[in-house]
Amino acid sequence: MIRVLEVRVINDEGQQLGVMSTDAARDIAARIGLDLVEIAPTASPPVCKIMDYGRFKYEAKKKAATARKSQHQQQVKEIKLRPRIADHDLDFKLKNARSFLVDGDKVKWTVIFRGREMLHTQLGRELLQRVGRELGDLAHVEAQPIMEGRMLHLTVGPNKSAIDRWKAENAKNLAELTKVTADADDDVDETENEADDGDGDAAEAGPSKE
Repeated sequence: MIRVLEVRVINDEGQQLGVMSTDAARDIAARIGLDLVEIAPTASPPVCKIMDYGRFKYEAKKKAATARKSQHQQQVKEIKLRPRIADHDLDFKLKNARSFLVDGDKVKWTVIFRGREMLHTQLGRELLQRVGRELGDLAHVEAQPIMEGRMLHLTVGPNKSAIDRWKAENAKNLAELTKVTADADDDVDETENEADDGDGDAAEAGPSKE
């Protein structure tokens, strides 16, 4: 498959063997039971490496599979609201939305109107404006609210740079919180040990129960 007359050769240990005829490079590879693989076809002359081509293909396939597995496939998470949602319920939904955004997902907010609520769609628009403000530190609004039948939609996407800053700040806060919690646990252990010692003394001093 290598049709050029001359190639620059690298052996299986990564050492440069220099420029030689393609047939000579094939002979070297054949003598040690390996393959001559073109790795830089646009170079002048093309660069070939002596290697186990089957193993090379296997490792490349394995590396690609690992890369795909580590990549997060962005999803669109939908959160449904009523126009007169209570503040504590909205706070809970906003907390979930922040979690989705930090994971790299988009969040589609849907306000559902029923019956006479259709006369007050402005309430839904004001609610979605509030959502946009609340999530402004992590997200960007992709488009203005869109009305479809009895539903009003707003989609926000993750702001990567803002989320990276948020992760860095919260990693530091989490480390500090972990240290404080560990110190508190140590204090509790010491108090419990002292209480145990006291109980032991009392048991020794008190009468035995038959």
